[in-house]
Amino acid sequence: MLAKDILIDGFGRIREEVRATVDGLPPDGLNARPSETANSISWLVWHLTRVQDDHVADAAGTDQVWLTDDWAKRFGLDLPLRDTGYGHTSAKVARVRVESGDLLLGYYDAVHERTLAFIGGLTAQDFERVVDERWDPPVTLGVRLVSVLSDDLQHVGQAAYVRGLVQQS
Repeated sequence: MLAKDILIDGFGRIREEVRATVDGLPPDGLNARPSETANSISWLVWHLTRVQDDHVADAAGTDQVWLTDDWAKRFGLDLPLRDTGYGHTSAKVARVRVESGDLLLGYYDAVHERTLAFIGGLTAQDFERVVDERWDPPVTLGVRLVSVLSDDLQHVGQAAYVRGLVQQS
């Protein structure tokens, strides 16, 4: 199995979990925060998608889906256009609210498809390309994609946990 096939499988599993977490929840459930400082499902799924969109677009040398396909306008968030949620305060987390799971899933699916198309076109040598020299050692494409995969898995797991809490209350 090639590295790109493993990554495609991994991102496919994230998609399954995102769908299982978001599907069927009304806006109140998606936007619920278990405490004043906790993240909502809306914020967690938006954030994991924003990070994936940002990092994959940067590595691919393309624009983010968020910017090119009007997702920023559709969400209408009171946040800077390129905001990914990194370092958000509780007040900023509260600004990420959706009126339906379809909005979250639509954006996620668009980013997912762009990610798979990018990964599907990679060669073994592409994974060695340095994409970020701000770190020591510099970050290769392979390391960046695994980092995104790891971050997404953590956040979708958190979102699934919040769903369980929301459904119990």
